[in-house]
Parts: sequence; structure tokens; C-alpha cells
Amino acid sequence: MGVGVAVLVLAAACLATIGGTRAYSALAVRRGIVANPNFRSLHERPIPRGGGIVFALVCVTFVSAIAWRMSIGDGLILALVFGGGAAAAFGFIDDVVHLRATIKFGVQWLLAALVLAAFGGRPLVNLPFVPEAAALALSWLGLVWLMNLYNFMDGIDGMAGAGAVMISSSAILVVWASSFDSGLVMVLALVAVCSLGFLAFNWPPAKIFMGDAGSQFLGLSFGALITATVLRDQIGLFSWVVMFGYFAGDTTTTTILRIFVTKKWYAEHRSHAYQNLARIGGSHLRVVRGVMLYHALWLLPLALWSALVPSLAPVAALLALGPVVMWTLRYGPLLSSS
Repeated sequence: MGVGVAVLVLAAACLATIGGTRAYSALAVRRGIVANPNFRSLHERPIPRGGGIVFALVCVTFVSAIAWRMSIGDGLILALVFGGGAAAAFGFIDDVVHLRATIKFGVQWLLAALVLAAFGGRPLVNLPFVPEAAALALSWLGLVWLMNLYNFMDGIDGMAGAGAVMISSSAILVVWASSFDSGLVMVLALVAVCSLGFLAFNWPPAKIFMGDAGSQFLGLSFGALITATVLRDQIGLFSWVVMFGYFAGDTTTTTILRIFVTKKWYAEHRSHAYQNLARIGGSHLRVVRGVMLYHALWLLPLALWSALVPSLAPVAALLALGPVVMWTLRYGPLLSSS
């Protein structure tokens, strides 16, 4: 696929997302698919939810289309098209009828298993003195955590969408710098432009929420991309940890803290550092911009460094996570409980 054709495809995907989101927003209001203000909400009026189904379907459709012209790999196609489509569908059902947590976790476990099966059932890491079955179980748990991680970060306007744009764009640059693969770059670019098209409506102040349809799709899709690139030796696991530095550092630290400071640590909450700061400062926009700057000025250079000097990738991961852990210790659940 030539550069000109690729640009046209990406532009078409972005425009389809914009048009589809606009149409869905009107439909959601008519059908009552809205998020009403509650104790977790940082909004004061009903907002259409479940809009992530649009960019998910657009992305899946365009990935399927380009697979006829580009070498993407059967495993990645299976994981993204069928796994991503299923994740978006179940997420949308949850947005509409609110599924029980046990059902949601069960679906996540099955989808994580599908991703690993699509790539031959191989673990993402081979640890010394750790049996392959145990390494595979850890890989499976990591993919389940990633889907929940992305759901946790969809807590203020624009955060999850902006994160998808930043992470996928960073991954493109890492692939470009280390082991260029046009098919992989195109898939990452589709994730970026579809997220960007949705972000036009989700940017603070949001006119629509992506809901579980969007967050589960993005979590599953990034899980599939991580699995594919790690097993193909295209992007190292530590480089992905760096690119997810803010999201992984915030959600993991927040969850661990809540285990110690709250009885029902698994219950719904709004005690992430980014949520506390958005509430205290009265601005989603400043928080999202701050996270994007952290990614562009700190995480992206570290990601490129980790790809170009793989032996120091673990150091880059620590440098990526360290500031976020400290930030969350200061402004996360401890602040909420004080």
C-alpha cells in the first residue's frame, strides 16, 4: 500500500468515526443511553455513553479491509477483529444494561485467553526457573489487568482517548526506530486516528463518553498489539511498560493503596490521582493536558531509548513509573481518605 493510499485510508477512518459518533450521540439521547450524575461522576448533567462502539467498529472494519492489501499476521487479525469486536460488543451491552461484575470478569478472562491462543498460546515472558505454564498464566493475568486498567483510566473527559492517541503514536515511532513494519504501523495508526476522531467529541468538556464499549476495546486491542510485537521481537515488553507509564503507574498504585485504606477496595470509586486533581482544580482539561505533556516530554523519549538500547529498557521502565507512583501516593486514595 502506497503512502498516498494509506493517508486516504486513515483520513477515511477518522471521518467515519466523526460522522458515526455524531449520529450515535443523537441516537443515544433518544434511546436514553446516557450517564446520569452520581457519586462517582464529575459531571452535573446526563451525557450520552457507549460512544466507543463507533470507533471500535470503524477500527475493526478498516483493519479487516487493509488485511487484504498488507501483511499484518493472522494472529493479530484474529485478536483485533474477533477479540476486539467481541470486547466492544460486550462493553456496549454493559453500557446499556449494566452487566454483573462476575459476567464482565468472565468475558475478560475469555478474551485474554483468545488473544494468547491467537498467537499460539505462548507466554509473553520466559522467566528463569518459572515453568512455561506459570509464565502463560502470568501473561493471561496481565492481559486481563490491561483491560481493567483502561477502564479505570476512563474517569475524566478525554483521558482514555488521549492516552490511546499518545500510546499508539509512540508505538509507531518506536517501530519506526527499531524494526519498521508497514502493516503494524498501519494498524497502530488506525487505532490512533479512530481514537482521535472520537476525541473530537470526548475532549473536555465531553459531549459523549466512550463507556465500556470503548475502554474494553482499547484494552483488548493494546493487549493484542503488545502480544504480537513482543512475540515477534518488534517492541520489547519494557518499552510497552514505558509507553503505558502513566496509566500503569496510576492504576496499579491506586489499587494497591485502596487495598490498605478501604474495606471494599474493589468497589467503584473516584480516588485516582487524576480524578482528585480534576475535582479539586475544577478542570478536566488541565489534567489531561498535563498527562499528555508527561507522555510527550518524558515517556516518549524513554520509550525510544528503551527500544534503541534494550539492555537499559528495565531502567527506562523504572524512570517512567517512578514519578507516577510518587504522584499517586500524594494525590491518589490517601488524599481521598484524608
